[in-house]
Amino acid sequence: MMKMVIATLAALLVLTACQKESPPQATAPAAAPQPAEAPVAAPAAEDPAAALREALTQSSRADEEKARDAGRKPADVVTFLGFGPGMTVMDVIAAGGFYTEVLSIAVGENGKVYAQNPPFVLQFRDGMNDKAMTARLADNRLPNVVRMDADLPEVAIEAGSLDGAITALNLHDVYNRDPEAAVGMLKLVYGMLKPGGVFGVIDHAGVAGADNASLHRMEKAQAIEAATAAGFEIAGDSDLLSNADDDHTKMVFEEPVRGRTDRFLLKLRRPE
Repeated sequence: MMKMVIATLAALLVLTACQKESPPQATAPAAAPQPAEAPVAAPAAEDPAAALREALTQSSRADEEKARDAGRKPADVVTFLGFGPGMTVMDVIAAGGFYTEVLSIAVGENGKVYAQNPPFVLQFRDGMNDKAMTARLADNRLPNVVRMDADLPEVAIEAGSLDGAITALNLHDVYNRDPEAAVGMLKLVYGMLKPGGVFGVIDHAGVAGADNASLHRMEKAQAIEAATAAGFEIAGDSDLLSNADDDHTKMVFEEPVRGRTDRFLLKLRRPE
């Protein structure tokens, strides 16, 4: 199973034109990074999403990434998943690290974020993601982030040690290539989570009967089926990222849906 997962992820080099919609997650910060910046911790508040939203706004994140927050709603997503100060979490197939930095701020200086990328994702488009992640972490800018450049089966994380993990716009590539490999990927993350740990999955919504592979989409039901086969329970299903204007017939890079696709958000939990 592990060899199949590695081979399938490697084969996605051809399909990864949808890696984080190209520029969004792979864009290096526009401004020169400030050295040794301590992560901005979201302050305690009755509304954790509002507190994190303010922390993200006040941080040194690139302006173009802050501008994408209106559509991506990272503070609401992270709060929905239950991630917060002091947690240890992983950004699975992090690409350029949009969510890596969001998580860094969310967990604060007492937390830890693993930014995992397979080698082929780092090599994609002349090393676009490698360059973006390198710039993002330059001069120890996000000191609570640990970069892990390895295929998921080779990541050196102790079993049962993560409070949470997230993957954004990746599962469809694995599933459309090989559903069993998608289950294998989910099982790997499951094994790294503590009992009760959460895995957040965001992806472009597809519909039954469509050529979702060419559209770079998948059915939410397929993600749920793969997750339950891997042992997860479905702890939440949010419409935070839904968009009724997307009729699911366009490839995710086509206008007018580029950056505005209808997306599902699942909160998967490893049972206690």
